[in-house]
Amino acid sequence: MTWTHVSDLQFWNNAAAKLYGIRSIPQNYLIGPDGKILASNLRGEELHRKLEELLK
Repeated sequence: MTWTHVSDLQFWNNAAAKLYGIRSIPQNYLIGPDGKILASNLRGEELHRKLEELLK
């Protein structure tokens, strides 16, 4: 995968997991500069299109 992966090794006790209600992996969110969720659980071509749209 060509994007950065990070972990604080807190697993389900991680602050972000609790904040966003993450209960399974993989789960992804595109989060805007203002902290709002722009999209969630996009995969493949759908993810590619959304990233192109947001990064114009």
